[in-house]
Amino acid sequence: MTGTAIAGLGMTELGKVYGRSPRRLAADAVRSAAADAGLAVSDLDGLIVSSGMSGSPGIELAAALGLRDLRLLTHMSSYGATAVAMVSYAAATIQSGGASAVACVFADAPLQPERSSGAAYHREAAEWHGLSGLQAALGFRSVNVFYALAARRHMERYGTTSEQLGAIAVATRAWARGNPRAQMRDPMSLRDHQESRWVVEPLHLLDCCLVSNGGIAVIVTSAERARDLAQPPVHVWGWGQGHPGHRMERGSDMGLTTGAALSGPAAMKMAGVTTAEVDVCQIYDCYTYTVLVTLEDYGFCARGEGGAFAASGALGPGGTLPVNTGGGQLSAYYMWGMTPLSEAVIQARGQGGDRQAPRNDVVLVSGNGGILDHHGTLVVSPHAKGRR
Repeated sequence: MTGTAIAGLGMTELGKVYGRSPRRLAADAVRSAAADAGLAVSDLDGLIVSSGMSGSPGIELAAALGLRDLRLLTHMSSYGATAVAMVSYAAATIQSGGASAVACVFADAPLQPERSSGAAYHREAAEWHGLSGLQAALGFRSVNVFYALAARRHMERYGTTSEQLGAIAVATRAWARGNPRAQMRDPMSLRDHQESRWVVEPLHLLDCCLVSNGGIAVIVTSAERARDLAQPPVHVWGWGQGHPGHRMERGSDMGLTTGAALSGPAAMKMAGVTTAEVDVCQIYDCYTYTVLVTLEDYGFCARGEGGAFAASGALGPGGTLPVNTGGGQLSAYYMWGMTPLSEAVIQARGQGGDRQAPRNDVVLVSGNGGILDHHGTLVVSPHAKGRR
């Protein structure tokens, strides 16, 4: 079976970037990724688009890029888990001979000048109707509320504390200080975390991810072709998905376990590695809580011990398991699953500069979508599979 690799990475300006539509940001990211790989845009014969909340349909993007006679064109959305799904779909297509060079791209532009970040995903009262109107009347008006409930359940079951969640935010910010692209680079202490305002208890402001405009793309091709291109290839070793299907269901494990418990073992089995062999993790961190529960589900610590693991200092610079080395979505930029994927590519290439992890032989990437509805896991390496 043909090995596959990520050969190009393209990133636009990220954060408070105004004046460009999601489609234009996506097109800029694809062009940048192709140039990074040493390819012309016309060399691409596949395009997979993950639309943001603002949308960037694939056929319109293909037209904007001038792409013709594509062998693969599709539009995917499992929210924050889509990046992993796109790469795995691209890799499987290349392995089957269905395409030779596939761009996977996400772009969004929810931020608007003179509007707060909190207004970016705000829903007007007229949008709530039927049973959702009752839900809104009870205060369930944002994703924050549902993740707060999940975090609270973990706390009630295992004794996880706000300070332990804060340790994740502090470690992530420490990594962000080495990333010139990060939106938030000022030092953060645990006291800063604890004194930040409540969003929805038990989640403080610094437990929650940023809102960002921008676009990121990667180019997936065969490992053989990638070896002759401009950048060090990032080999795709394994992938997996998990979709629990028990959102807010009575008697379920909602908040205690996620789709990572399915996707993680599947990806690592395909890659032929265990958690003990993983050098660095890029974990989807829409909230500090998701980092904690994902690490537990992957088996880096026992269930219920994620808080103590984070508080030990293991995740930050100098720790035993570098996590979110670019600052993640909590401190760097929020590009859905492309945030962890882009940093994984940078780390696997050894291009992290001041934030480069000491070892990068095996890099694990996670994506979480919806309200713990979807999960994707990817294992990548600078080495061809079986040649480490």
